[in-house]
Amino acid sequence: MMGKSFFGRLADRIGDAILLRPQIDEGFLSELEEILITSDIGMDTSLRITESLREAVRHERIEGREAVTGKLEEIIASITDKGDRLKMNENYPVVILMIGVNGGGKTTTIAKLADMYGRQGKSVLLAAADTFRAAASDQLAVWADRTGVNLIRHQEGADPSAVIFDAVQAAQARGVDVLICDTAGRLQNKVNLMAELEKMNKVIGRGFAEESKEILLVLDATTGKNAVSQAKEFGNVADITGIVLTKLDGTAKGGIAITISDEFDLPIKFIGTGEKLGDLEAFDPGRFAKSIFTGVY
Repeated sequence: MMGKSFFGRLADRIGDAILLRPQIDEGFLSELEEILITSDIGMDTSLRITESLREAVRHERIEGREAVTGKLEEIIASITDKGDRLKMNENYPVVILMIGVNGGGKTTTIAKLADMYGRQGKSVLLAAADTFRAAASDQLAVWADRTGVNLIRHQEGADPSAVIFDAVQAAQARGVDVLICDTAGRLQNKVNLMAELEKMNKVIGRGFAEESKEILLVLDATTGKNAVSQAKEFGNVADITGIVLTKLDGTAKGGIAITISDEFDLPIKFIGTGEKLGDLEAFDPGRFAKSIFTGVY
């Protein structure tokens, strides 16, 4: 049985802090700051939230649990809302380059995206460009079969850009709506990773306009602050257009959603809430913020 989710735990802690004080004072704001930091929300972001609440208390009538949580919802929704950048590219054909460390849910997310687009009536093609990890192509082939989409793959150890080249050619020849490309999730050698991504981008650029491209970074919510480090590292080698936050269920440390949105100014485009193909949802900042205090996303 899963433990209480991030949303439920944070809601309880903030609620208890409010109940123990007759008014919203510096003592409460100091405790709130500590609660946020220990919930995997970065220090700078936690300070920004508490300072925003402090300003609201000064200028507005903020009293009681409902008023405080309502204002906090508003502040957090504002931090995580990136406006139109939340939307996926809807100018078809589109190519999506998936990046992220191994074990973060990248392959499963690719399958979920393929299923999502398929249910929308779009034709999808997958490219197995993670040619360095044993069985990576085989895993993607299983998901391609389950979702009923085609897969372009080469032998293990092949040049990833060669796979991308063949996939781009195939996508153009078949009139595919969406091409989703898996990549190697290696941060150990950033120089090689950067060179590989640059080469892939050049290949993609020959077949797709720049505005038709998405680079999505897949992050595992259960890794907490480590996911923030990954966002920084991958951001140094790729022009990320959005985040997919996986495993945001059970005991996931969902505070990183707030931190990543704030520190990196990146839109969270999707969240994974389970292992099934349909367990992928478009990220909704307002719903996310409200869920922190209702305990359920």
